[in-house]
Amino acid sequence: MGCCVSTSSRSTCSSRSRGEAVSPLCFEIRFCGTKRTKRTFSDHVITLQNLPFVPNRIFTNGKSRTSCIFTQQGRKGINQDAMIVWEDFMSEDVTFCGVFDGHGPQGHLVARKVRDALPLKLLSSMHSYQLRQNGTGGACLKGNLKKSDGFPEDRLNCLWKETFMKSYKAMDKELRSHPNLDCFCSGSTAVTVVKQGPNLFMGYIGDSRAVMGSKDSNGSMVAIQLTVDLKPDLPREAERIKKCKGRVFALQDEPEVPRVWLPFDDAPGLAMARAFGDFCLKEYGVISIPEFSHRLLTERDQFIVLASDGVWDVLSNEEVVEIVSLAPTRSSAARILVDSAAREWKLKYPTSKMDDCAVVCLFLDGKMDTESDYEEQGLSSATVQSNHSGKAIETDDGQKSELYLPRNFMVSSSEESDSYGRVAAEFEGNVDAVSTEDQNWSGLEGVTRVNSLVQLPRFSEERPNP
Repeated sequence: MGCCVSTSSRSTCSSRSRGEAVSPLCFEIRFCGTKRTKRTFSDHVITLQNLPFVPNRIFTNGKSRTSCIFTQQGRKGINQDAMIVWEDFMSEDVTFCGVFDGHGPQGHLVARKVRDALPLKLLSSMHSYQLRQNGTGGACLKGNLKKSDGFPEDRLNCLWKETFMKSYKAMDKELRSHPNLDCFCSGSTAVTVVKQGPNLFMGYIGDSRAVMGSKDSNGSMVAIQLTVDLKPDLPREAERIKKCKGRVFALQDEPEVPRVWLPFDDAPGLAMARAFGDFCLKEYGVISIPEFSHRLLTERDQFIVLASDGVWDVLSNEEVVEIVSLAPTRSSAARILVDSAAREWKLKYPTSKMDDCAVVCLFLDGKMDTESDYEEQGLSSATVQSNHSGKAIETDDGQKSELYLPRNFMVSSSEESDSYGRVAAEFEGNVDAVSTEDQNWSGLEGVTRVNSLVQLPRFSEERPNP
């Protein structure tokens, strides 16, 4: 399955081959027989090479019109988490966001591959549906579909469910046949959300989680968990794995962590029941079929937080919602949440290696900070914007390095810190240096609290003789 989307046989983007920014004119299409000036599907072929130039798409630390995102490397080696927010995803009222947590020797590459390719597969699937509907005179896809548009809500729900199912299946198929990416013992979680007007569509695998901050009838902020951590000990997951001859049990020194094991070897010990990749376990019950859910948003719903398990291992849903809601500025919410998780790792597990953390905060009213909010912190909005507007730097191994916001400004007063006890009072001036040799994947080395994998199997991809 190729990683491209085309909505026209002609392309006007001559700058694409020169690596220049794509003109906004390249993002118009003929939509339902009329040419729109708003960006919807791309009018040219979107490939992995020119994804960094697509407008309103961020994947490094920073903010957008309606969101902020932040990731920080843990102590297990290279950062294996990835994240994305893509506004104007298929029309001006659609936003895609996701968090992906890789594991295994090439988990960082798997997570970033899924981050880049999975949204394109969703677009491709939706575009295929659009073409079929246009050919039969069917309804048009709009950002805010209602029953009055001739598109019933249950039909829209079924469409997105089918789209998520097909896209996840195509993504895993591409990973299996990828010539340069070994996913036999490497994989990734995924928690992905599409906000289309008042509708929220979610597809997810693994143990990354989505939580929503909403106000109750008294105006108090409450946490609503939107996804389920798909752990191997869930009854339905465990039953499927055991039927496929896989084994589910926890190690003696971590009885709270159920894992998936091969039938003939105490490996790899995967700490989740569904994942992209991990093909050594795909015949033994681990699947990449996503759980899908739909929610209709209300005026009480304030924001959505997507995060990897590096955050959820040390912070509860309620703590996460409280931290985000009390952040001094919306654009700093993801950064403050990651800093709070890092502090909790040191307090709760001082002898353990901190896990990678990735956070996406999507604010549902579509508003972000004003210029005055940045001036109070001695930072202009242009400075914040510049941290995600440029291309990501390519490292020697072909990975995109993450860009970081400056760490020299206050994020909360002492009163704010006392009010919820989780937000760090001041960002540290320097990031702890990580030596070159630690950049390699070291998830199986040293003292850790929980690893996604315990050990690699002692055999090649060839199945053993019965």
